[in-house]
Amino acid sequence: MKKIFILFATFTLVALSACNDFLDEKLEGTYSTGTFYKTAAHAELAITGIYNTISFNSTNNAIWVFGDVVSDDAVKGGNPGDLSDVAFLEEFNYSRSNEYLDKMWRQYYEGITRINFLLYYSDNLVMDDVRKAEILAEAKFLRAYLYFNLVNIYGEIPLRTTPVLSPDANGLVKSSVATVYQQIEKDLTEALPALKPKPSKVGEASQGAAYGLLAKANLYEGKWQASLDAITSLEALGLYALQPVYKNNFIDSTQNNSESIFEIQHIKGVSLGSFLNQFFSPAVENGYFFNQPTANFVNAFEKTATNVYDPRLDYTVGREGHKWMNGEDFDPAWSSTGFLGRKHVQPLHEVPAGTKGDASLNYVYMRYADVLLMKAEALNELNRTADAIIPLNLVRKRARESYLFDKGLAGYGTVPAALLPDVAASSQSNVREAIRHERRVELGFEFHRYFDLMRYGKTAAENALGTDVFNYETKRYFLIPQSEIDTNPLVQ
Repeated sequence: MKKIFILFATFTLVALSACNDFLDEKLEGTYSTGTFYKTAAHAELAITGIYNTISFNSTNNAIWVFGDVVSDDAVKGGNPGDLSDVAFLEEFNYSRSNEYLDKMWRQYYEGITRINFLLYYSDNLVMDDVRKAEILAEAKFLRAYLYFNLVNIYGEIPLRTTPVLSPDANGLVKSSVATVYQQIEKDLTEALPALKPKPSKVGEASQGAAYGLLAKANLYEGKWQASLDAITSLEALGLYALQPVYKNNFIDSTQNNSESIFEIQHIKGVSLGSFLNQFFSPAVENGYFFNQPTANFVNAFEKTATNVYDPRLDYTVGREGHKWMNGEDFDPAWSSTGFLGRKHVQPLHEVPAGTKGDASLNYVYMRYADVLLMKAEALNELNRTADAIIPLNLVRKRARESYLFDKGLAGYGTVPAALLPDVAASSQSNVREAIRHERRVELGFEFHRYFDLMRYGKTAAENALGTDVFNYETKRYFLIPQSEIDTNPLVQ
């Protein structure tokens, strides 16, 4: 059984940063701010509470909506009347009172508030200095992660790095996107020296995770050399490698493997399981069948002249003519599009229908394959196109060579002829499109697609989403929720 570091916190952190009806409240519950942040046990409880805010053990973490559903890869799915506010987001026809705008804002700013309290009171902690420094570094990594997602959803946002200790400090103006990125990079840079290359507890932030997120932040800013430098440092750790079989990244028994750089942990049976399993499963398994793949996404996968598909398609998507998670034939009637996602779903022998929303499958935020594709992109944008195709082709090679390692594939033991051939060095623009294509199929339904489209720019985003519903200048970022404006008018 995998070793899980998540513990139950015996205190409640109720202050929600940038949700100012909570900002003047003190830490309450078993402890107060006067009695907490004193011992090693307090520090461990505090960092555990922070990790819990990024998990999927409640329905509040809806990053799947903003990463997948609003992109060209997925539709809301589910019954027509379910999660109607998700449908409004999908159509880019929503108001500031949208429930899912509010959910994400509150959930992620709650995490930031917990971090700010821990960092602010850290001088009071009496504990081993090395472990203390590591915990504070983990907190800074997590703040960078939270702000990275928030700035890519909402754009200009309030940037708070200290707790609110008095009511008159509630209001906070928005910071520019560039300023938020500066803080992200600062937090990651400061975290790196104290983080371990390989943490003692599975799921904790590591140096590799910090280098990976730093690379990603720089990539999003178009700072290609800085991104490449961070990737070089990550690879120098010598800890990461592609799994021989792609699907091993999305199976309970093969989680936390050599490809995983940052993986959000779940454990069933103790209220720390993943809800995604129920959200994305078919109704016949007591699922809600949300986040349904589109035909456009399915058609993006390459196939040979003899109709042998990229094996990543059937590792990612349930479709007619193929087996579902439990070995039964997939029924296209389970979905309005004819497809369901597989990456966050477990078979019934692992998680029965009666406890469908309490799954043990982790969410892999960053894999080494993602890093290789970031490396390819950075090299290509630095006019090193011949170098860029090397990491790009490593990802393609692993995909096609699943046939050499996965006994479940028809034709196991031999790579089908002409399947996923290497990309040849050509023009920078052609290789750029090849990298973008590879990111879509390699990272599909890992909640990255919309954010990739936005950073690609106006033409790519509008071509993918359609100008009838999406205008890049006015729709790129989602509106700050009304609940925040009501309590903090300075963000208008």
